Amino acid sequence: MPKDTTKPKRKAAEKADKATSRKSKKDPKAPKRALSAYMFFSQDWRERIKAENPDAGFGEVGKLLGAKWKEMDDEEKKPYIEQAAQDKTRAEKEKATYDGAKKSASGDEEDDDE
Repeated sequence: MPKDTTKPKRKAAEKADKATSRKSKKDPKAPKRALSAYMFFSQDWRERIKAENPDAGFGEVGKLLGAKWKEMDDEEKKPYIEQAAQDKTRAEKEKATYDGAKKSASGDEEDDDE
């Protein structure tokens, strides 16, 4: 019995093909998403953690930040939570403005992206 000489496509290659075809292009003019309280905390504390642990790699710094966030009480987290709330309001306003401009530019057509 002769061997089949045609090679089947690898499963990983098939998945890559499917993933690229489904993903839509992101508009570079689209507003940025709101950051979480943890992300504001991370931005604030990352340099301190790196200074305290100069040999720590990226992943280790992330673990240390996560541990610090978990040990903080609600009163210590409050400024970051307030920043996140303000950023959420900003993002919602920008998204509403962006969506309004997008609809008026498209001639008030129905939008299938949502």
